Amino acid sequence: MPSPLPATSRDGLFIGLMSGTSADAVDAALVQVSPGQAKVMALHSLPLPDTVHDRIVDLNRPVPQDLDRLYRLDVELGELFADTVERLLDAERLDRRRIIAIGSHGQTIRHRPHLGFSTQIGRPDLIALRTGIDTVADFRNRDVALGGQGAPLLPRVHQALLAKAGERRVVLNLGGMANITLLDGEALVGGFDTGPANVLLDAWHRQHRGGRFDPDGAWAASTSPDPLLLQRLLNDDYFCLPPPKSTGREHFSLDWLQHRLVGTESAATVQATLAQLTCQSVVDAIGSFAPARLIVCGGGVFNRQLMTGLQQLLPQAEVESVAVHGLDPMAVEAAAFAWFAWAHLNRIPANAPQVTGASGPCILGALHPGHRP
Repeated sequence: MPSPLPATSRDGLFIGLMSGTSADAVDAALVQVSPGQAKVMALHSLPLPDTVHDRIVDLNRPVPQDLDRLYRLDVELGELFADTVERLLDAERLDRRRIIAIGSHGQTIRHRPHLGFSTQIGRPDLIALRTGIDTVADFRNRDVALGGQGAPLLPRVHQALLAKAGERRVVLNLGGMANITLLDGEALVGGFDTGPANVLLDAWHRQHRGGRFDPDGAWAASTSPDPLLLQRLLNDDYFCLPPPKSTGREHFSLDWLQHRLVGTESAATVQATLAQLTCQSVVDAIGSFAPARLIVCGGGVFNRQLMTGLQQLLPQAEVESVAVHGLDPMAVEAAAFAWFAWAHLNRIPANAPQVTGASGPCILGALHPGHRP
């Protein structure tokens, strides 16, 4: 990593916890962290029950919410995060005393940097006390307090793991939202959320065909996108905003989509158009950067329709999974939060002002001790 270590550093095993915008599972990554290295040793995922998924989606709707519902879900997610850690430790037969800390991203329910906050739930204090392991959480708000977007956070980790001297690369995370990291050789030159990746595809598929997602993008591939609908979607002001910028489910929702439909489109045509929206908005965002490689991570890497669409729109670049570089596409985000916990304990600034727009670097996160005094 680019920041120097303090004289006495805390290196070793960390656990990173992540539940993304898709709200489909909690991922726990066991990571060996040391200066310049974050090596994933194991990954365990705990699927979120449909009832929990639906309550998360409902709380993301920009309407007045019941605080009791919010905090009940906060506690329930905290328990699920702790359960995921326990299952990872059991599966690896690992003594919890070997874990230095957990880094938990939590579940985002509101991301409003223009109003000065970003809210994640999933009770880090409960995780710490249930597991007995120090837990670092709330990684976005210190960057927001410095005028930044608090997102995307992963570009610093992408830089450390995937930058290569003499080659321009874009790292694309296709989670619920899509975000890019721009790497010019070993330098991190920018990054931002480009718009929806899987969030609308998943929601539309569930509404019309059931299930959490479109396996392999097969439904989207069954017909052609509607160019007029695509243009109406791309006319959204977000796509024209200059970086730094970030977004979430509270903007790109099914309500947002419904307001742009004329009512004559078939469900399959809408799905195909949403896949094209993801690809086109990513390529538009890359613009003239002209990478030699587009390296893709996140669940969208398994959607053949998205990967094919990206390659068609970027014929001059090699579009490839991060697996080509020895990394599990589903482990990158969780592993990153293990690194963020390490950075917090070692007092290393972990934000990237050139990405988020913050007025300067800062140490991210808040520590919840794992043991009662």
